[in-house]
Amino acid sequence: MSGRHGFRRVLVANRGEIAARVMRTCRRLGVETVLTVSDADAGSLPARLADATIRIGPAAAAASYLDVDAVVGAALAAGADAVHPGYGFLSENARLALACAAAGVVFIGPAVETLEATGDKLAAREHAIAAGLPVVPGGDVTDGAGATGLAARIGFPVLVKAAGGGGGRGLRVVREPAELDHAVAVASAEAAAAFGDPRVYLERYVSPGRHVEVQLLGDGERVIHLGDRDCSVQRRYQKLIEEAPAPLLSGALRDGLRGAAVALGRRLGYRGAGTVEFFVDTANEAFYFLEVNARIQVEHPVTEAITGLDLVAEQIAIAEGRPLRLAQGDVTFTGHAIECRVNAEDPGNGFMPSPGTVTNAVFPAGVRVDTHVQAGSTVPPNYDSLLAKVIAHGDERDAALARLRAALDQCEIGGVTTNLRMHQALLADAEFARGGVDTGYLQRMMVQGGARHG
Repeated sequence: MSGRHGFRRVLVANRGEIAARVMRTCRRLGVETVLTVSDADAGSLPARLADATIRIGPAAAAASYLDVDAVVGAALAAGADAVHPGYGFLSENARLALACAAAGVVFIGPAVETLEATGDKLAAREHAIAAGLPVVPGGDVTDGAGATGLAARIGFPVLVKAAGGGGGRGLRVVREPAELDHAVAVASAEAAAAFGDPRVYLERYVSPGRHVEVQLLGDGERVIHLGDRDCSVQRRYQKLIEEAPAPLLSGALRDGLRGAAVALGRRLGYRGAGTVEFFVDTANEAFYFLEVNARIQVEHPVTEAITGLDLVAEQIAIAEGRPLRLAQGDVTFTGHAIECRVNAEDPGNGFMPSPGTVTNAVFPAGVRVDTHVQAGSTVPPNYDSLLAKVIAHGDERDAALARLRAALDQCEIGGVTTNLRMHQALLADAEFARGGVDTGYLQRMMVQGGARHG
């Protein structure tokens, strides 16, 4: 580690907009970047932005971005001091962190023990309980009889959830006892395929409510929060619009969420950037622990907008062994920020992905745009459909919303179907404008025909 900021060279083990975003901070810090690329990404914009690239395998993620040995081998071949995993792929994989340590390469993320505790949703739930956080009634199931008995105790509807992963996979809502056995079997098979772990557990399904999360930073000794975000606009349990701070929370509820997140972070001895996610029942001023995301989040730019911090730079500094440079009292919050995820998908056709070649891409000035596409970029069918994130900040929520509406009106993406028009419809909707929508909001809008494809 001979560079000005400790690390001299970082392997960015990811793709798309997060790879470009990590490299932007590294460049500002004077740190060289080497980007892993699959065959599908060799000519991508992030590949051209990197100081160097290294082939990691064919287009299939399982044979490239998800290959631990290939990632560590690339880090060693590149002479990298550290690996930044971004989000998704191997970002929360304890085996990668272990392999990096064995190879003498720093993993820019939490400790192995933390990854093991948070990557297993059942273990994370137990840590949350031990830290004093409220959880939705539920527990693990090993067979149909156990699931039937637990569901009878906690009451229908129930949610079947994968123990070893997230992102909406291995997740099923069950409203009637007769549906339970099939839902458990399907969720278990889906979890095994997606995460290599067939275990599932049950929780009571609580709805309607909001999805609110708290951003943490820790150095293994101290933990602070960087405020909260609302992520309730979702399709298939995947977020589409995020904002910070979460609107229309009482002071007591907001303080409770932030305090609970910090308490859990302290119990875990958290190191790096992470997020604690909650289900919020605003009608009853209650909240319940959902999970910990032990990585940078897709929606981190809204937190950066209201705090003025660079979360990737903070990740790097902590990974270099530096103590947190901020105390809780040093963190200030200014204004409001809202982010839209622009995806290559068709909302009018069940949000089906829309791979292809981008023929034109025009993004607005005056707002933040995190993207990895331009005219001529290929959108391969192998990965997530995210094209860009458009983030607007204002002195208050109404100002941020107006700025984001104007920005989306200036966006143009051709060659692939996108959800731009859907975002425009959502931002123009009176219910969203009031703030505090619940997780069922987008589905209601789609049924009413208020959000179409672009």
